[in-house]
Amino acid sequence: MKGTLFGVGVGPGDPELMTLKAVRMIRENEVIAVPGADVRETVAYKIAVQAVPELADKELLPIYMPMTHDAEELERNHAKGAKTLESYLDQGKNIVFLTLGDPCVYSTFSYLQHRVEADGYHTELVSGITSFCAAAARLNISLSEWNEQLHIIPAVHRLDNELTESGNYILMKSGKKMNQVKEILSRSGKDVLMVENCGMPDEHIYHSVEEIPDDAGYYSLIIAKEHK
Repeated sequence: MKGTLFGVGVGPGDPELMTLKAVRMIRENEVIAVPGADVRETVAYKIAVQAVPELADKELLPIYMPMTHDAEELERNHAKGAKTLESYLDQGKNIVFLTLGDPCVYSTFSYLQHRVEADGYHTELVSGITSFCAAAARLNISLSEWNEQLHIIPAVHRLDNELTESGNYILMKSGKKMNQVKEILSRSGKDVLMVENCGMPDEHIYHSVEEIPDDAGYYSLIIAKEHK
């Protein structure tokens, strides 16, 4: 029997926001995969090990997933990662693959999941708290009320997209192009808030476009709401 590959969300950063199911999955399985060249240096591992200290004694499997727009490099590393996972699944071992937030939302795990499934293996997803829900809770605000629309945008890929639709916006993946994202936000007329490194020790909160630094980190999430 082949093993099952589980994509398990560890939440946005605060280990107390990990689900009971995520904790149980880590405890019950011996092979834990993480997106990164050095497992113990990845954000997902550092979050999870605080909630499940015995994670440190598991068989840790690094799956390198580079931050790049180079299609060939992505293809090469995704294929290599999938084959590495399959080599363990062929031994009948289940794999818990830790991913930030929820594995259903802009997760690197998806690329591996598609390949592994295409090769005939079984996968399952375990939901986690999303970064944008955690950020809204940290800001003590709702994301949408009554009939308001909610738009979720990978900002770095949509820099030509003005925020002209009615409703509220969540801008993810803004870090590398923050100066351009700030220009779009300034033209939108919306009330802007940002949480950087939500739930982590170096968390920062910003209450306007003007406060947001151009060099904000990768884990920066922006909420732009209709002005009331």
